[in-house]
Amino acid sequence: MQPGFIWRTCMFFEPRPGIPVPFFKGDREVNNQHDHHQYQRDTVRLGGNEQCHHGQRSQQDDSIELERQFIEFQSEQLFILRIHYSYVTSMIKVLDVSGFISGTMDALDHAIVLSGADAYVVYASSDDADMRYLSGFTTSDPFIFFKKPGRRGVIIISQMEHARAVRESTAAVMTRAQAGLVEILKTEKDPWRATAKMIAGQVQGRILVPPRFPLALARALQDSSELVVDHSALASMRAVKTRPQIAAIKNVQRVTESALDLGISLIRKSTERKGILLSGGKPLTSERVKAAMHTCLIEHGCIAKDSIVSCGNDAAIPHCLGSGALKAHQPIVLDIFPRHEQSGYFSDMTRTVSKGEPDAKVRDMHAVICEAQALAIGQVREGVSGSAIHQTVVDFFRDHGYGNTTTGFVHNLGHGIGLEVHEPPSLGPSGTSLVAGNVITIEPGLYYPGVGGVRLEDVGIVTKKGFLRFTNYPMDLVV
Repeated sequence: MQPGFIWRTCMFFEPRPGIPVPFFKGDREVNNQHDHHQYQRDTVRLGGNEQCHHGQRSQQDDSIELERQFIEFQSEQLFILRIHYSYVTSMIKVLDVSGFISGTMDALDHAIVLSGADAYVVYASSDDADMRYLSGFTTSDPFIFFKKPGRRGVIIISQMEHARAVRESTAAVMTRAQAGLVEILKTEKDPWRATAKMIAGQVQGRILVPPRFPLALARALQDSSELVVDHSALASMRAVKTRPQIAAIKNVQRVTESALDLGISLIRKSTERKGILLSGGKPLTSERVKAAMHTCLIEHGCIAKDSIVSCGNDAAIPHCLGSGALKAHQPIVLDIFPRHEQSGYFSDMTRTVSKGEPDAKVRDMHAVICEAQALAIGQVREGVSGSAIHQTVVDFFRDHGYGNTTTGFVHNLGHGIGLEVHEPPSLGPSGTSLVAGNVITIEPGLYYPGVGGVRLEDVGIVTKKGFLRFTNYPMDLVV
């Protein structure tokens, strides 16, 4: 666009009697110094049954009131979104322009404006995935993030963390003192009310908050603000991974494979005495295998908790962590889901092995699960619902004699993975349409008391045409 170009927009509408109608006219001037948007809003109040178009009233009407004010927007996209919201909520027939929003526009801005809010506010530590995603900052103490449409996000942090936050956070940084908390605490001793007043000093009006926003703070904010819960916008943003996020998950997946390989190698190299596996002359226990895998993960910058190494009848309980000596000729489920400490991203992987040939039932379960996973992966692509893929696997197991009551296939087929080990989208009964960029697991399993359990889990990314697997590790049952 050349300097000095004038862009003019008029929003045409079909007003309804008795409804205040915002009629916007705007000029956009672009030059080397600025890209400025100022729009004149003429609110037309209609009386009787008259019709009005483009600011002109009908001859029958003599009761039109015109209120005029000027509104500044940070961008053309925000102008379009605000117009769209105003017209839809005013019950005016209007062309839906939401599909024309520029891809470069911040998706959080989109959510804020479409909800009719003035800002997005989060209060949490970086252990909260939403906070880490929005702020790019890590600290164990809770802090505030807020963002207004068209502006950079801001975090309010303690003075002690200020220098580090300036260096590390993707948001602008403000200290609590700069946000007025020191002065507020002189008269307000309740910490939640004091925090609410500090937020109110930065953000006024309607506030959009995530579902896990603290109830005590929400109640304190109600004195000055209206709160609206964001049920899906931020979750949807996090569900579609960027290239750096994909690289982070691939990195932790490589480490996961190395750790799992170490655990399986211990089982493979073990000896047997009276059905018990031995390593170094001592029983090879679930705890020893987990300790070895965790040490490997730590050496590569990852941490894990609740890792599963369950054997025999323990493996018949999907999330039994397992304990005690491992046994020969029994299914051993190894499931680890570490997080990379620096990036914060998880991966997730499961294999089932047996030292020596297991029971024929276990071998059949393993073979059927391999087929089920391949079937599911063949169905994955953008636009297909997670629930449909899950049901395909349910039907496949049923057709092969494996029901899903209280035994058999008793969990979802898979889940999204990112800054949380379980996040949208779901590949279960509630699963919605998959989107290119979703990173998901595919983990069919079968569980029967007295026999054991078998589960296989791989992670990969949804594409427009299929599924790109990140996991690169054998599925051999007997080791």
